[in-house]
Amino acid sequence: MSLSTPFIRRPVATTLLTVALALLGAIAYQFLPVAPLPQVEFPTIQVSAGLPGASPETMASSVATPLERQFGRIAGITEMTSASSLGGTNITLQFDLSRNIDAAGRDVQAAINAARGDLPANLPNNPNYRKVNPADSPILILALTSKLIPRERMYDIASSVLQQKLSQIEGVGQVFVWGGALPAVRVDVNPALLNAQGLALDDVRLAIAAANLNQPKGDLSGSSTTWSIATTDQLKSAADYRPLILRYRSGSAVRLADVANVSDSVENVRNSGLSNGIPAIMVPIFRQPDANIIDTVDRVKAILPQMQASLPPTMELKVLIDATRTIRASVKDVQLALAISIALVILVVFIFLRSVRSTLIPSVAVPISLIGTFGAMYLLGYTIDNLSLMALTVATGFVVDDAIVVVENITRHLEHGMQPMEAALHGAKEIGFTVVSISISLIAVFIPILLMGGIVGRLFREFAVTLSVAILISMVVSLTTTPMMCSRLLRPHSEEQHGRSFQASERVFQWIMRHYETSLAWVIRHKFVTLMTWILTVLTTVALYWFIPKGFFPQQDTGRITGSIVADQDISFAGMEKLMTQYVAIVQTDPAIENVTAFVGGGNTGRLFASLKPNDQRKDTPDQIIARLRGKTSHLPGGALYMQPVQDLRLGGRPSSTQYQYTLQGDDARELFEWAPKVLEKLKTVKQLADVNSDLQNKGLEASLVIDRATASRLGVTPQAIDSTLYDAFGQRFVSTIYTALNQYHVVMEVDSPFMQTPDGLRHTYVRSNTGNLVPLSAFTTLERRNTALSVNHQGQQPSVTLSFNLPVGVALGDAVAAIDKAQQEIRMPGTLRGSFMGTAQAFKASLSNMPLLLVAALLVVYIVLGMLYESLIHPLTILSTLPSAGVGALLALLACGMDLSVIAFIGIILLIGIVKKNAILMIDFAIEVERREGSTPERAIFQACLLRFRPITMTTMAALLGGLPLAIGLGTGAELRRPLGVAIVGGLLFSQLLTLYTTPVIYLYMDRARLRWARWRGR
Repeated sequence: MSLSTPFIRRPVATTLLTVALALLGAIAYQFLPVAPLPQVEFPTIQVSAGLPGASPETMASSVATPLERQFGRIAGITEMTSASSLGGTNITLQFDLSRNIDAAGRDVQAAINAARGDLPANLPNNPNYRKVNPADSPILILALTSKLIPRERMYDIASSVLQQKLSQIEGVGQVFVWGGALPAVRVDVNPALLNAQGLALDDVRLAIAAANLNQPKGDLSGSSTTWSIATTDQLKSAADYRPLILRYRSGSAVRLADVANVSDSVENVRNSGLSNGIPAIMVPIFRQPDANIIDTVDRVKAILPQMQASLPPTMELKVLIDATRTIRASVKDVQLALAISIALVILVVFIFLRSVRSTLIPSVAVPISLIGTFGAMYLLGYTIDNLSLMALTVATGFVVDDAIVVVENITRHLEHGMQPMEAALHGAKEIGFTVVSISISLIAVFIPILLMGGIVGRLFREFAVTLSVAILISMVVSLTTTPMMCSRLLRPHSEEQHGRSFQASERVFQWIMRHYETSLAWVIRHKFVTLMTWILTVLTTVALYWFIPKGFFPQQDTGRITGSIVADQDISFAGMEKLMTQYVAIVQTDPAIENVTAFVGGGNTGRLFASLKPNDQRKDTPDQIIARLRGKTSHLPGGALYMQPVQDLRLGGRPSSTQYQYTLQGDDARELFEWAPKVLEKLKTVKQLADVNSDLQNKGLEASLVIDRATASRLGVTPQAIDSTLYDAFGQRFVSTIYTALNQYHVVMEVDSPFMQTPDGLRHTYVRSNTGNLVPLSAFTTLERRNTALSVNHQGQQPSVTLSFNLPVGVALGDAVAAIDKAQQEIRMPGTLRGSFMGTAQAFKASLSNMPLLLVAALLVVYIVLGMLYESLIHPLTILSTLPSAGVGALLALLACGMDLSVIAFIGIILLIGIVKKNAILMIDFAIEVERREGSTPERAIFQACLLRFRPITMTTMAALLGGLPLAIGLGTGAELRRPLGVAIVGGLLFSQLLTLYTTPVIYLYMDRARLRWARWRGR
């Protein structure tokens, strides 16, 4: 009795079990989250610290370095980068994928606590950390605009109301507010008037802090009543501060308004944002790592009308960029491709079997196997994403194979005169081992993928497991439900009545069989020629692998572009704002752009986000649009706009202006800063690169005050007093806090704008000595004008410079990497400097070196599994001999379609190992059985096996081919991610089907001859 026998004899139980499997899968499908790619938790933590007014060098040396020294002791850190700029430091820690992010967070907090003693004493707040995903981009960007309400009021509403409500929505992670600053009372002091009154800046600061308080006062309580005590100690507007008395001089009060311009303004005047050319406040929304992106966006959109109703009538809140639009379209298109694949596979079955009843049986096995897989995906915590749906689409060609083999074998017994029940029992028992062999060896192909390390391994683990589960369910269904249905639905051959179409198709099939039989006989007679053809195929496969351009992930069209505005390092905020406005205007006029938003926040950099029109309203890819905009924006003087398409997969902890990164490191910062511009200029001449730029910014202007310490000491002036006075004058210093019911606001002090425009304004700055006298800065300092760094970057704990680049249209990442390596050798950098690829480029190099190992591992695993199944060392080699033809077909198809060998395409080649070897298994399994049962010669056995297995081999190959065809054609949103997989599968199957039908029997005979020689040699 075989495994199938009890299921064949108990049709009701088998039917109910099959229906239950389908119901469980259908229910689980409703609860599966939707995402663009499998959810992979990036163990990444970002630490932030701020010291307003501190220079980048100060932040790097006094904040970043002590923290990095403590972080360097944490186990499991794979990459540590930091960027220090004016008043702030950000340190990004990437951990090994096996590291628990919560445990890593506790270690980071402990390191921050340990470093606190080495940090500046005047650091306003302790450094804070948050878990981040470097691959995440905003799922939504909202824009708040108004023609009447000022920017600071819009920012206040966004920060106090919208940000809070949006953060409470299920699935929402972080919500930011960009493009403005909170309202504030600004005190712009005129130092000339202040000095004339005998006052110093610290007098103003202390007077304001003393005049605005919010402290407890207690209460009054009697025998029957209690009174709370309140005072008007809070000053909340500029009008309240203007009459503030600073001192009395000659009997007259010196008020704040006498020495300063006091106004209701904003905390930071160096912030600006635009939405489609209109002043706006942007609210970007990020999702939580495990949230369903579609449901999260739907929940946010559902609450937007309520939020709009709570806003002033003249203020408009609208969705500017929606990341889910392309995700929804992409998932929908993959689902359509899956449905088309199922239909094509069933059509293939019908064409070959030419019977509605026979076709119905595999038609049930395919959807049952796929729907049942959803249940396993739910239990494993997987998502509906591009990779899992691709796995199911490819699986349509796999899962039907088992059913086809079973149905075809039972049908053959019916044609020999058996009754349906007898044919089902005998055919299922006969073919059971073959079905198990095909399925187990096919799953074995995915074992190396399951064991892959790094982020690529994590991503494709879901792909491999989903496909493996579908194959396992298919195997079970094919050994239970399929033979049961055959025993009930199929009719005895004598009762079958065939029409003219059947007879015509039968004549065509017999004609093909006769020609195959004739050609196969010729091939077996000329075995050496066939063997040479096979050897040539192997050599061609190696040559094509060496020649084909290599890539990482196909460039996705997510419908979004992000840009970095990088201006001259000495640019003013007014110049930066003007440059941003010009770039937005140019990008907005492009016919493919739907919305564009940008913001700047001090310094010489800004950010730009653009959403593209839907695919049916534009013809160009994001790379082509960027290339077109590059020509339009390059003529603007004073800066550059670097753009890159938003990708669902982005690696690396350091943000960059363009997509790929190459980092230079060295112990000597001076030497590093000397050679980095030389390397940059060299890379700009490499034609395989575009938009080459650097994060080295050491050409900013600095007004350096050299203190004559002897004179300063004699005058009673301390360095602390000097720094404090300069901070009061030029640091937008928060000198007091205004408390309200919804938020807290600040009083900001600095000197009036005419005294801030050039270093000459320093001449009007006075410092109060410890004797109470006012001493001008010029009395004990010398002004030196020089260059300074606008940002200081570290990789590990060493100074670093990151050069980033894009790829021109049609250039593969492998070619760009090779060109950079060649350029580095030509420029001959000192041995003390080291260059290495980071982020996505680093992952590409790792995957490129792992590809051959992965292929060898897959072959080795399949060989071991087949050897165990057949108890033979020879037959697995015969089966694996089918693979070179598939490799040639796949690589030729990729070249013909202008595609590089990406990770997606390489996974397609790995899948071909499982698909193509099935042909050899069907032949060899039958030949071995004939040799054992009938004592036939190897030539006769393999010849007979080829003829009898021609139909199932052709059917299963065509089913797999047409299952991958919708992916290869690649229509719809997100097709660029799916096409390489489909092209590799279709190309490999077309070529291998033609070749393996002839090479496999010849290899079998040569291997059998080698086996006999080995046996005779051992018998001596």
